[in-house]
Parts: sequence; C-alpha cells; structure tokens
Amino acid sequence: MAEQDDEEEFGAEEADEARPPRLRLSRRGVAVLVALGALLAGGLGWTVFFSAALDVRRVAVQGLDSGQLTSGEVERALGATARGPLARVDLDEARAEVAKVPRVAEVEVWRGWPHTLRVKVTERRPVAAVKADDGRFVQVDAQGVEFATEPQPPSGVPVVALQLSGPAQDAIQVVDRPALVRSAITVAAGLPPAVAKQAGSLTVYSYDDIRLQLASGATVRWGSAEQTARKAGVLTALLARKAANYDVSAPDAPAVSG
Repeated sequence: MAEQDDEEEFGAEEADEARPPRLRLSRRGVAVLVALGALLAGGLGWTVFFSAALDVRRVAVQGLDSGQLTSGEVERALGATARGPLARVDLDEARAEVAKVPRVAEVEVWRGWPHTLRVKVTERRPVAAVKADDGRFVQVDAQGVEFATEPQPPSGVPVVALQLSGPAQDAIQVVDRPALVRSAITVAAGLPPAVAKQAGSLTVYSYDDIRLQLASGATVRWGSAEQTARKAGVLTALLARKAANYDVSAPDAPAVSG
C-alpha cells in the first residue's frame, strides 16, 4: 500500500511538472491591456465614423430598366445624405430622399463596404395616360399616382378621355371628374398585358359607361369599373373571335357583335 501511495504521489508530481505555468498579470498589466484595447477600439471607431478613409466614393443604382430614370437623378435626390463616412449615412433619410423622385415606387438603400452606397429602385409603370388641358399626357400607375407628364402618351397603354353624357354631367356633384378618372384607371390597371397593348383609348361617358377602343378599331363596352378582374378574363376569351363590338358590362352574359 505504501508503494502504491508513493507511485500516485510521484505521478501527481510529474503531472504538475508537465502542466504549463499559468500566466498571471499584475493589476498594472491588466490596466495596460485594457488601455491598449480602448485605444485600438477608439482608433477603429474614429477611422470608421469620422475619418475620410471610409467615405462614400460611389453610388451604385440598380433597377433603372425603363430608360426614363437615370442614376444621376437618383444621386441628385440623395444630395448630402450620400457624402461623408459610409458608416454615418442615415439609410432611412436616404430612402426618404430617393422616394421623393416621382418615378420611384419603392426604394432600398444599404451600405456596400468600403466605399459604396447601394440603391435599388422599383420604377412606377404607367397603366394609362390622361390627356391634360395643355395637350400633354399625364402618366398614371396602377395605384392612381400621377408621376410624369410628356408630350406624347407612352406606348402600350390606353389614353383616358372624359366625354360625359348629359346625365353624367348632371350628376357631377355626386361622382366628380377625379372619381371618374379613377374608375378608368382601375379598368386600365386590370387589363391583361396582351389586351393593354391593343388598347388605344379608354373613354368615360358616365360612371357605368366606360368603353375601350382597341387598335383594331373594335369597341369594348366595359360598363362600370366594378368586377374588373372578372370582365378582363371574359374579354380575353372573347377576343378569340373577331368582331367589331364586345360587351362585358355584364360579365355573366357577355355579347359579341359585328
């Protein structure tokens, strides 16, 4: 038993000798390390947030596929928000500034280290053009937002016109002109792309008498803007037959003539 105890004690001594010595720092050493860490963190923070080393040097804009909005317009909208250290750019403010551009529907902004501010825009798409009093055409998107005015209407969308009937003019206090235009926009936004490309004009005679003129010369009697999705589906099926007149004002009982 004594020999066994001696062997165990000898083994413990060998283990102690094999174990590396522990590194122990004095209070002064700890203080020095803490000071060095703070100095390093402070230097890094100053470099990132205050020095010119990581300034914004480039604005990269994505989503400009219509040819109507340029990266220069987006950069000008950003203005001073795209200057100085990249880390200090207020992304919310940058988004808000770009969102003020009429053609921009949605915008995302993020940092592209070390020197790039990245912007992704979704442009508004016209679903109709409304002829203004000065003869120019106001482009309107599916949400009814007017975002551009041009001398000519964009291709592939109908031109909205009001030719109010007598009763409609008498009821203008109940259903005013802006409401009638909105009804036409609702119809235009609901047209399938294949039909929208054929659309020449969208004329409002009254709240429940909206008519679509196709490039072929055919007329589509739409009725009101109610059940637009249903009417669009019915019209798509009817267009398989060549005719001069299509009536989807009552989508459950459509008619074709001429």
